[in-house]
Amino acid sequence: MTTDIDDEDTIRQVVDRLQEKLSDIPRDRIEAVARAEFDALNGRPVHDYLSILTERAAKKRLKHQADALN
Repeated sequence: MTTDIDDEDTIRQVVDRLQEKLSDIPRDRIEAVARAEFDALNGRPVHDYLSILTERAAKKRLKHQADALN
């Protein structure tokens, strides 16, 4: 079973990586989206891949939101 500390570390790492790639998006927005995607995936039988799946889903969502604004 994963602890809250591990979950927070996973989210922080995802946010850090996404901020490097999506530097024009505010960190708090990236974190909010990453947390939402993490929560949507957490508890499913994909826990070993939670970090990468969270990052991919959050990146896709953030890019889609950015495209909608342009």
